Amino acid sequence: MRARALASLVSAALLVFLVPPLLGSDGSGGGGSDIPGLRFMVPNEPGGGYDITARTAARAAEEAELTGGIEVFNLPGAGGTVGLSHLVAERGNGRLAMSMGLGVVGAVHTNHTGVTLADTTPLVRLTEEPDIVVVPADSPYEDIDDLLADWRANPGSLPLGGGSSPGGPDHLAAMLTAGAAGVTPAAANYIAYDGGGELLAAILGGEVAFGVSGVGEYLDQIEAGELRVLAVTGGERAPGIDAPTLTEAGLDVDFTNWRGIVAPPGLSEAERDRLIALFTELHDSRPWQDALERNGWADAFMTGDAFGDFLESQNRRVDDTLRELGL
Repeated sequence: MRARALASLVSAALLVFLVPPLLGSDGSGGGGSDIPGLRFMVPNEPGGGYDITARTAARAAEEAELTGGIEVFNLPGAGGTVGLSHLVAERGNGRLAMSMGLGVVGAVHTNHTGVTLADTTPLVRLTEEPDIVVVPADSPYEDIDDLLADWRANPGSLPLGGGSSPGGPDHLAAMLTAGAAGVTPAAANYIAYDGGGELLAAILGGEVAFGVSGVGEYLDQIEAGELRVLAVTGGERAPGIDAPTLTEAGLDVDFTNWRGIVAPPGLSEAERDRLIALFTELHDSRPWQDALERNGWADAFMTGDAFGDFLESQNRRVDDTLRELGL
């Protein structure tokens, strides 16, 4: 009996060492970072920067076989703070993440919400890109100097649109441009739209004289000749965009936007680390690197606590900028 018992124990031990554990037994693919049932929430309308970022990340993760199918859904409203409130209410949900960026930081300030990004679990900053000043192809403005001349003469007569609430990236870029051009920011006729999709319709429909938005959101329309780019807000020209920087146009403006991912509060350390591991593997994958190049996004990868510290600094930046501009 003792011999048979000993033999059984030895056999069991060998099975532990020789038989690999069953990973991904739900058939969803991926390795140790696979999160079955993962959902990405977009806190604005389809077609905007958060939407494009989330859908691109989901597709790249699936192409790289890092995880199974990821559901992407939109929950727009109040510059992203409706989605933010929903995310915070999903405390402890390790299968939900939200695409976000500087626009949500600004919307928290201007909408005076009961929740802030400090209530979330910071996961990763993914990308950075400049904004662009754009007009429809049939606009009378052929270059940025023509536009600035009319804007200085009568700022209220030129409605300008942005895909973010006051305090968001498009608004901040527009107001910084106004201030540098000698236009009183408070006199500018800024119209906020809920994301780049709504803004695009307004630009093409003539509701605004010009728009300010992320370069990656309108590449298709620019290449198709539907939009004309007058200037880029970053310190360097954007690849593939035939337009000067605002600095080249004589304005002291160097502004870039960023986008990242946050999760609900109350996650265990293991759940947080697993989500960060998934986005780290995504960052290193060929499909994501190809997407960065295709969309004109700069790699701005940052994770965990470092990203949390960055969010705090961005909150202070928005507050300081709005105060300096008298807004």
